[in-house]
Amino acid sequence: MDGISEEKRAHTFRDSISDAKAANRVPDTPQSRSPAYRLAFIDEDFMMRPELRPVRLQLELLKPQMILDERGIESTVVMFGGARIPAPERKDTAKTPYLGELSSYYEEARRFAHAMTDRSLQSYGRQFVICTGGGPGVMEAGNRGAHEAGGHSIGLNILLPHEQAPNAYVTPDLSFNFHYFALRKMHFLMRAKAVTVFPGGFGTLDEMFEALTLIQTRRMSKIPFILFGADFWKNVVNWSLLVEAGTINADDLNLISFVETAEEALAIIDTWDYGCE
Repeated sequence: MDGISEEKRAHTFRDSISDAKAANRVPDTPQSRSPAYRLAFIDEDFMMRPELRPVRLQLELLKPQMILDERGIESTVVMFGGARIPAPERKDTAKTPYLGELSSYYEEARRFAHAMTDRSLQSYGRQFVICTGGGPGVMEAGNRGAHEAGGHSIGLNILLPHEQAPNAYVTPDLSFNFHYFALRKMHFLMRAKAVTVFPGGFGTLDEMFEALTLIQTRRMSKIPFILFGADFWKNVVNWSLLVEAGTINADDLNLISFVETAEEALAIIDTWDYGCE
């Protein structure tokens, strides 16, 4: 071996950024205009091919991971909940009277995120950072509360047919966009120290049950798993019937806590013994 360090060896070769720029300055010839001549990593048509799906999956895992690492974010508090739940001042625009009533949970989400961010600021924004799906409704409330507390928050958005855009309160350089639901859900849970679930629809149910399954099967550590709105969740899911039918164990219900207010949720997190996991 020549004794050159790996860091210095990495700088021995011309970097990809320089070559990407140089590729735009080559002489215009039939050969240079051919798609075959494009550098693979800047060839959009090539990168979108079905055979490149494994590469795109890896990139979608790596990009948020690297950015969050660079920002020093070590742990998060996840907030799942419905995109259609309006802020209290907009509850008259709700599609149904019941949806308007659920606007109270927008305010609880906002208050919870504000208080949680106050705690996060004590670690200079590295621990217990609010993480939402980045969209409207409960997600907006979470990012809004963090913003109003003077902290940063994460938004994990996803491309949907109805063009869900990031809400205005997500910290801009922590606003991510996903193509793959599976990778988005991985990023929700990879740093999670608590999961809160507010009333919502199919997406919220999907996120809730996948996370519960991972905890139940011990594929991830047991953490506070807090459902806001006991009446809503006990009507939507017949938890006792699942136990009676034997499809889950009675002890599985101990994975879940039901609360109504931000203060109740904070008390569960503040008293949780993370050292025992």
